[in-house]
Amino acid sequence: MAKENRASLNGLKVLVIDDSKTIRRTAETLLSREGCEVFTAVDGFDALSKIADHRPDIVFVDIMMPRLDGYQTCALIKHNKVFKSTPVIMLSSKDGLFDRARGRIVGSQQYLTKPFTKDELLNAIASHVRN
Repeated sequence: MAKENRASLNGLKVLVIDDSKTIRRTAETLLSREGCEVFTAVDGFDALSKIADHRPDIVFVDIMMPRLDGYQTCALIKHNKVFKSTPVIMLSSKDGLFDRARGRIVGSQQYLTKPFTKDELLNAIASHVRN
C-alpha cells in the first residue's frame, strides 16, 4: 500500500473486538503505529458500550467469542441507525465459504483470516473508510 494512504490514518478510530488478548494487542500495536486511535473489547457486550462511547470509523470483530459472537455483534451494529454505515470487518481463524457468506448476510464488509498481516489490516481500512 502506498505511503500517502497510510498518512491519512492519523486519528482514525478503530475498534478491535476479540476474546484473544494476543489478537487485540497485535492489532492495537500495528494500528497505533500507523496513527490510529485503537479501542479494544473482549466480546460483543463489551463492544456495544465502546461503540456508543467512541464512535469508531471501522470495527474489526472476531467471529468466535463467548456470550455474543461476531455475527450477532455485527448484526446489532448494522441494525442501529447511527452505526449502520460503520464498516465491520469479520476476523476468523476459519477460512470457510459458509463463514464468509454468513458474515455478508449480517452486514460485514470484509472477512480476514487470522493470523492477519499488517498489510491486510491496513488495506481493509483503506478500502472501507472514506476520508
